[in-house]
Amino acid sequence: MKIIIASDHAGYELKESIIRHFANEFEWENMGTYSSESVDYPDFAHPLAEKISNGENKYGILICGTGNGIGMTANKHANVRAALCWNVDIAALARQHNDANILVLPARFITEEDAFKVVETFFSTEFEGGRHQRRVEKINIH
Repeated sequence: MKIIIASDHAGYELKESIIRHFANEFEWENMGTYSSESVDYPDFAHPLAEKISNGENKYGILICGTGNGIGMTANKHANVRAALCWNVDIAALARQHNDANILVLPARFITEEDAFKVVETFFSTEFEGGRHQRRVEKINIH
């Protein structure tokens, strides 16, 4: 499975740790940032979200300090369902009920160990469909 990943400066270290930790499980496309120097999160969220929106990639991960700004930015794009997850239960439900396609992590509020568990859960959990499908279909404004 190929996953695209990006972060701002606050999420840089966690992003790099995730790529290293899952190097043998996923194919990665690292869309930046490439250091801990201050950057603007929309500059990284928009290009990643566009690749999900247009179907070029199926899944992504975005990381910033709280996860809020980068997630809000991504969710401006059609067909993007970016979910802010800080534990495995929320990650599982984001996939099962919301068919989330971008995992958003709050780097300043999650341990590296917990982030690894969240990533593992998110990408191993299937969308349940059924009654959730009609709800997901109502997310995009047409």
